[in-house]
Amino acid sequence: MTRADIDEILKLVDGSDFDELKLEMGDLKLELRRRGAGAPATPAATPAATPAAPTPTAAAARADRVPVVAPVVASGGGSEIPAPLLGTFWHAPRPGAAPFVKPGDRVEADTVIGIIEVMKLMNSVPAGVAGTVLEIVAPNGDLVEHGQTLIRIQPV
Repeated sequence: MTRADIDEILKLVDGSDFDELKLEMGDLKLELRRRGAGAPATPAATPAATPAAPTPTAAAARADRVPVVAPVVASGGGSEIPAPLLGTFWHAPRPGAAPFVKPGDRVEADTVIGIIEVMKLMNSVPAGVAGTVLEIVAPNGDLVEHGQTLIRIQPV
């Protein structure tokens, strides 16, 4: 992880309503916390064997190899699939491509429903439950918070 990567993360946090961010990628652990409203976050990175930052193309190619799972939450309108981490939620693997899922699609627990981009690292998000997609809640390209509902699925 480079200083530029940390600066990009700080911009994401500053542009959000979040007060805290915990990010773990392999051996890297990063925690950011605000000190009051409007104060800059303080990075505390503990990298071990820091890998080079992936290029967007390489990161996109790895999208299916970095699944991030979050617990599925049952609700009255089906099961809510929450964001497992903070980042930008993408409905499709690349601009102009067909979305991973759309309302009415049947999915399995390991079906990828979208990608969350953090520092140019694409993390695929599996459905976590088999069923039918009821609604795509998080807009394409929006910043999502950890635990924010991405989609709703009617379990089978």
